[in-house]
Amino acid sequence: MSAANRKVIQALVKTISKQVEHFNQTEVECLVRGFNGLLGEPAVPEHSSNGLDRGRFRSILLKWFGMTDDLIMDRVFRTFDKDNDGLITVKEWIEGLSVFLRGSMDEKIKYCFHVYDLNGDNYISREEMFQMLKDCFSRNPTEEDPDERVKDLVDITLKMMDRDHDGRLSFDDFEKAVREENLLLEAFGKCLPDTMSTETFQRHVFEEQPEQ
Repeated sequence: MSAANRKVIQALVKTISKQVEHFNQTEVECLVRGFNGLLGEPAVPEHSSNGLDRGRFRSILLKWFGMTDDLIMDRVFRTFDKDNDGLITVKEWIEGLSVFLRGSMDEKIKYCFHVYDLNGDNYISREEMFQMLKDCFSRNPTEEDPDERVKDLVDITLKMMDRDHDGRLSFDDFEKAVREENLLLEAFGKCLPDTMSTETFQRHVFEEQPEQ
């Protein structure tokens, strides 16, 4: 790496370190280097046009975190891609990972709700629940109406989580239900890494990245 590029990256690391929680400056530098490796080119300031596209990001979710649900992976991408330009910049990458890997319960509740709110109207509707849960079941070809099981599950979930009984989940409904029963955090699909995946990914990024 040239001295000029090194200076640019050091300045970027210093800036991001002040803006992102849960990672220290050394870890941010490792994440920037890892991002370089994923792009195959040096990371540059976030207003640049380079970044992770949807396909490359989905490959990371599959390889490192075992995610396979197309809808959920697309929603995770949109949650990382805060400016909705179709690319995850280095800053968006590190900000997203800070919650994805090390977020507080408050941060994870907000993150999961955003993932599950498919149309961005600040509610998780019955239709959205159905869309996310229908892939959880393996379909029996002899079953006349396989969607009935999913509808039953949606009804059960609403009874558990819909506190104001309006047939949809507001953020307040979701938050209260998750705080009472943490297992409901990922009620509509796996959108956070498990402990083993988190540790493996962090070990790879923070301990195994070669110097550049």
